Amino acid sequence: MNTFSVLDSVIFIVYVLLIVVIGLWCSRTRKGGVKDSKEYFLAGNTLPWWAIGASVIASNISAEQFIGMSGSGFAIGLGIASYEFVAAASLIVVAVFFLPIFLKTKIYTMPQFLEIRYGKPVKTLMAFFWLLVFIFVNLTSILYLGALAIHKVVDIPVGFSIVCLAVFAGAYAIYGGLKAVALTDMVQVIFLIGGGLLTTYIALNHYSEDAGAIAGMQKLIAQVPEKFDMILDPSNPDYKYLPGIGVILGGLWVSALYYFGCNQYIIQRALAGKSLSEARMGLVFAGLLKLILPLIVVIPGIVAFALDAPLEKPDQAYPWLMHNFIPSGVKGIAFAALVAAVVSSLASMVNSITTIFTMDIYKEYFAGKDVPEKRLVNVGRCFGFFSLVLAVLIAPALAGLEQAFQFIQEFTGFISPGALAIFVMGFFWKRAEMKGALAAAAGTFVFSLVLMLFFPEISFIDRMAYVFILCVLLIVVFGLLSGKKTDERAIILEPGLFATTWTFKLLSGVILAILGVIYYVFW
Repeated sequence: MNTFSVLDSVIFIVYVLLIVVIGLWCSRTRKGGVKDSKEYFLAGNTLPWWAIGASVIASNISAEQFIGMSGSGFAIGLGIASYEFVAAASLIVVAVFFLPIFLKTKIYTMPQFLEIRYGKPVKTLMAFFWLLVFIFVNLTSILYLGALAIHKVVDIPVGFSIVCLAVFAGAYAIYGGLKAVALTDMVQVIFLIGGGLLTTYIALNHYSEDAGAIAGMQKLIAQVPEKFDMILDPSNPDYKYLPGIGVILGGLWVSALYYFGCNQYIIQRALAGKSLSEARMGLVFAGLLKLILPLIVVIPGIVAFALDAPLEKPDQAYPWLMHNFIPSGVKGIAFAALVAAVVSSLASMVNSITTIFTMDIYKEYFAGKDVPEKRLVNVGRCFGFFSLVLAVLIAPALAGLEQAFQFIQEFTGFISPGALAIFVMGFFWKRAEMKGALAAAAGTFVFSLVLMLFFPEISFIDRMAYVFILCVLLIVVFGLLSGKKTDERAIILEPGLFATTWTFKLLSGVILAILGVIYYVFW
């Protein structure tokens, strides 16, 4: 078993210093540091496409992918990559149809859009709701799963790792705001993708007995073909996790469109773009990167299965590979990739939490009309620090869960159908009104709970699709009962709002063509 050598330690320390220095430098590009809330929360609307795309991926990929999806690759196979592939396609939809509406309204946060479209009650309800979810579910789970991954790889105590991860992310995210987070994410993505691909290459090369990664992949497909079914048959014991054709035509789209299109944690990067075309290019760039991620987070798990790894549970697949096959020097890079995934997600989550609290709660209910910009920034920093401390205290409690990754997916599945229905109907149906939105916000929990308790045979992914449809029907019913042909807060969609450039169309076509080939070959 390979140990963490001095060379590995040096490489990792250099990575940590590089991220902190870049983050703090970005924070002080203007004399005196960040001066106003727009610069702190939206990077002054200066982010280029490459920073947006890199930040979306760095924010999205965390220990739950490296550990959880590699574990699912071990247990289920390539089919779990549908999460990444559907996400790539959904980013195109978000870029074309969601983003121009958001940028047109000049918002900082998703709750602000809900106020513009439905009214203050919907905004306040969802702002408090998102804060609770982001702090008590997302932030704590990222910390815990990241610390658990570090513990499995280098045997550092989980509690100490939790504190170290929080300090690392907070060192630049709290002070520097979105610009520091987004620009350091560019470096994080280089480590994340570069180190991840290096780990996959070494694993495949070992499996091929040093004949190369391509030979290793060919041997893998030949020897464990059952792990390369993208669409599972109903007879497959894992069908309940990936219910056949419903994966690419049903509930997974609900999850992806909500996560990438209505989630402050992700969409805030696009809101900070220089322009609509720049933001769109950032999202399609993220879509292209998404196509690479299964090589990093799924294939290693399949390799571990083919090597007959002696694991107690599937989630140990990725740490097992790093322990046993990654040589000194390379292990430092691979470990930096894992930590980069965790820290970038933490930093992005903290930034989104501070933005929602400051702009939707503090500014609305506690500050005066002429609140100084400097105070808004300082309030955001203080709440970001408070959120991290709270998450550090709560995160160890997740150790009692059987599967923390499943906990995240299940809880998010209660939220996404109703939230997506509220946004989509608000975009495209002029009769959608406040009572219907509030009913959908409550209905997403009620419907999900009823289906889970009384129809347990329905898969988690199919359940999201059914709940989304029910929430849409609720909004339609309330809209019809209002008697109004057009709600006074309806969004007016001007001609040409959804027009895109030829470059965007070309890159989108490339993504869809690659997806078509993948599903055709591995159907």
